Amino acid sequence: MDVSYDGTDFSGWARQPGRRTVQGVLEEALQRQPPGASVPKSVVVAGRTDAGVHATGQVVHVDVVPLSEPSGRLPVSPEGIPDLDRMTGRWNRLLPGDVRVLGARIAPEGFDARFSAIRRHYRYRVSDAPWGVDPLRRNDTVAWNRPLSTDAMNAAAAELLGLHDFAAYCKQRETGTTIRELQRLEWERVDDHLLEVRVSADAFCHSMVRSLVGVLLLVGDGRRTDAWPGKVLQSGIRDSAVAPAHGLTLLGVDYPPDAELAARAEQTRNVRTSP
Repeated sequence: MDVSYDGTDFSGWARQPGRRTVQGVLEEALQRQPPGASVPKSVVVAGRTDAGVHATGQVVHVDVVPLSEPSGRLPVSPEGIPDLDRMTGRWNRLLPGDVRVLGARIAPEGFDARFSAIRRHYRYRVSDAPWGVDPLRRNDTVAWNRPLSTDAMNAAAAELLGLHDFAAYCKQRETGTTIRELQRLEWERVDDHLLEVRVSADAFCHSMVRSLVGVLLLVGDGRRTDAWPGKVLQSGIRDSAVAPAHGLTLLGVDYPPDAELAARAEQTRNVRTSP
């Protein structure tokens, strides 16, 4: 399933007791399946997003049991799979307006939304206008009250590209690795006062994108030199410069050819669980 959402009114992706989450409302819609369909306990997502973070290209998979017989007027294939275009329409009628299922299809053998992924793409938006943010962009753009230099930020970003231990740019967890391959970190001024940074990596650890952006913004407004982000990386010590969540959007997730999906998932599981 391809999913898009406005993260403004959500406490992030992951289901939490007593809180409104994207996973929670999506699973509630999925539970209202035609009679005879198995309802999963949870869905698997390509990348968990924090409170306030948006997505236009989130990917989710869910394991289901095929229908044993047709349900009402909903067409069902000989394999027991309902018409997924019709199902997408049903889900979107059940979902709130800040979540949409853009499409659904039968996953290839071995597919795992999280572990089969080879690359994630994010965008972060910032306004350095002296008056703040365009009111129509206030939910996905961060106001920065100092002029920003894309040249300075791109010079600093170049030192962060490649395979590194990004412990200094991640919220620490007891298990797992903070080694990531950062493949793209590029700033562009797309309008007089609007800047975007595109960030791509094989995977991201917790708060990594926001930490990278927060450090680079301090370079962009002249409070730090372009050598500073590289020194932070080498230090391995997390800095407190973390950009606000609402400027961040997950744009898409890349997967290998179908024949390589299972092998990629197995490889990624082994890496993520290593001490």
